[in-house]
Amino acid sequence: MTLSRITVTGVRNLQPVTLSPSPRINILYGDNGSGKTSLLEAIHLLGLARSFRSTRLNPVISHDLSTCTVFGQVETAVDQSNALGISRDRSGEVKIRIDGRNVRSAAELAETLPLQLINPDSFRLLEGAPKLRRQFLDWGVFHVEPRFLGAWQRLQQALRQRNSWLRHGTLDSASQAAWSRELVGASDEIDGYRRAYIQALKPVFERTLATLCDLQGLQLSYYRGWDREKPLDQVLAASFERDKLLGHTQAGPQRADLRLRIDSHNAVDVLSRGQQKLVVCALRIAQGHLVGEARRGQCIYLVDDLPSELDDEHRRALCELLELLNCQVFITCVDSNVLRAGWRDDTPVSMFHVEHGVITPDHGPSGVKA
Repeated sequence: MTLSRITVTGVRNLQPVTLSPSPRINILYGDNGSGKTSLLEAIHLLGLARSFRSTRLNPVISHDLSTCTVFGQVETAVDQSNALGISRDRSGEVKIRIDGRNVRSAAELAETLPLQLINPDSFRLLEGAPKLRRQFLDWGVFHVEPRFLGAWQRLQQALRQRNSWLRHGTLDSASQAAWSRELVGASDEIDGYRRAYIQALKPVFERTLATLCDLQGLQLSYYRGWDREKPLDQVLAASFERDKLLGHTQAGPQRADLRLRIDSHNAVDVLSRGQQKLVVCALRIAQGHLVGEARRGQCIYLVDDLPSELDDEHRRALCELLELLNCQVFITCVDSNVLRAGWRDDTPVSMFHVEHGVITPDHGPSGVKA
């Protein structure tokens, strides 16, 4: 799966641009603030309808415009193509189109254009709140298990009903029992999908990490969100009074977490920043492998400031892994010489210079390798 064409208008400081990127490695280089990351942000908008740099929309849209738009042509692994388009305006309105039809759910974008992001904020996956790790986990499950989205939607509806009942006590006993059954059923289904996914992810993650660095004793485990020895209906019954006092449900898959430990310590408390980045890269590359196996088409990687906090040895090892994925990669850096060489001769590599929001293909002697 690759982006064969992308058109961006009104995203931050980027000048309107249309690019035909390489199906494999694309390197964007230029000074800080030149607009490199803004192109990655535009691709992220196209795939997820939101920015990875800001929860607020206004900074994403060029200051002299009211709307930002991104169009892309996606080529799949089965010789099909999809035309995607998204526009967002300052009022918050979002318009999504896939192959000429209007789409209401960003989930269809995510399914059509699966993206993996590796950037300086990737450390938050290890040191941030459990919500970030659940999002990472569920992104992977969503792309390999078609039934997951329906179960997740049922869970959200059942949780809303139960939490409203806890706060206001407006449901009759029959409705309470029905929503409790729905909550438990959806929770058990989601837990099963997550467990199966982690079982598949762990060996791929361990092999991937071993090619990047030697971290003895690192263990990846899954906490489902409630006592592993008890069924959820018993846990909910036992915690009802506390849940009512707090006004929301304490146990369930909405409290799940991924845990990375070295011996008895949280990995984030032991690892250096460089090691943390390698662990996160290994997790995301392992996800890419599983998506490729399930969908017959790899996800697209957005790698912002790849050289940051990695020495030459680990940077080369990471580039080799990305190359072996046989997928499309967009990488930003300041110095083009850092990433210009070292790729295999048969790997198409395109270089793009970014300056003051203008993106120019680098067609110099070593600029494009096909």
